[in-house]
Amino acid sequence: MSHNTQHTIQQLAEKFYPEIKTFREEMHANPELSFHEFETAKRICSALEAAGITYKNGIAGTGIVAEIKGKNSEKKLIALRGDMDALPIQELNDVPYKSKNDGVMHACGHDVHTSCLLGALKILNEIKEEWEGTVWGIFQPGEELLPGGAKLMLDAGIFKERKPDAIFAQHVYPDLTAGQVGFRPGAYMASTDEIYLTVKGKGGHGALPHLNIDPVLAAAHIIVALQQLVSRNAKPNIPSVLSFGKVIANGATNVIPNEVKLEGTFRTMNAEWRKKAHELITQIAQQTAAASGATCEVKIMHGYPALSNDEKLTEKAIENAQSFLGNENVNALDIRMTAEDFAWFAEQYPVCFYRLGTASPDGHFKAGVHNAHFDIDPNALKVGMGLMAYEVMKF
Repeated sequence: MSHNTQHTIQQLAEKFYPEIKTFREEMHANPELSFHEFETAKRICSALEAAGITYKNGIAGTGIVAEIKGKNSEKKLIALRGDMDALPIQELNDVPYKSKNDGVMHACGHDVHTSCLLGALKILNEIKEEWEGTVWGIFQPGEELLPGGAKLMLDAGIFKERKPDAIFAQHVYPDLTAGQVGFRPGAYMASTDEIYLTVKGKGGHGALPHLNIDPVLAAAHIIVALQQLVSRNAKPNIPSVLSFGKVIANGATNVIPNEVKLEGTFRTMNAEWRKKAHELITQIAQQTAAASGATCEVKIMHGYPALSNDEKLTEKAIENAQSFLGNENVNALDIRMTAEDFAWFAEQYPVCFYRLGTASPDGHFKAGVHNAHFDIDPNALKVGMGLMAYEVMKF
């Protein structure tokens, strides 16, 4: 592929930038929660129609699969994924495109992912005489909510007729500046499971503890005991995290309640240990409660699997990114204990999930994702759509 193609893609990214920037700002101003992306989906369909790109919509609710055929379209199928849902966060940015929907915000950059995917499709559609194969743009609902829109779209059979040779997705990354990207071949992100514990005792007056079975004390012992799960049961070379973020003991200063609710998350990168850990969490919680005379109900909701990037595909994608952006703008990433439902695709097909820098060189836009102040340097959109289109062309 010539330097000329790279130049063409960069020019097209510049050409579509104003339109994609506007699309992203409109999407940011009108965020919708997981599996309720109805207006967002309509907006995407309108943009695809305007660009003359065919699509199927209404997949797993609001999901859309757009299709562009190059020459010899029966050759490779490359899929690109962008997620569409927002988070239940009240936006605190004072910008013209601030969220109009109370308590809902694009704080994880899914407006960026969707806009870059749309931009990449527009670029590829413009030069479809210059590449062979087929490209699918997967606009996915519900990344933020179990079981995840990726799983539901797979269950709906999007790849039943035709298997993808590769699937790419990118994710905003405020740790890098706009113009930079990050990759990691192999294991990259953790599996995620939700832990719900209900510790039951016998409530009563706080001044008469001998007449009660104190579920607050039992719950405190359970939290402490479960911290040994990782330090004493996980192999030291398997990354694992168990955290509790919600404890409800709804008594009073002088009232011991009947029950206490605990909610937490367990994450790891090893499927066998994940299964074993679930058994141990149940066992430790129930036996620790029993030691205090209480009982404990354990509910573990299986979340997303661990995400592993295809080694060969990702190494090649890194080379492509280096030729498109320059070696100095392509970074190696460390593993992360955050999770991503794109892992459902990774379980079945070769994938490359990479990071798109979104901070400004002047230090702006450093707020992390899931933060009420999250926003991006808009120049990241050019890189996001350009690199995605370039990766497709190179494959």
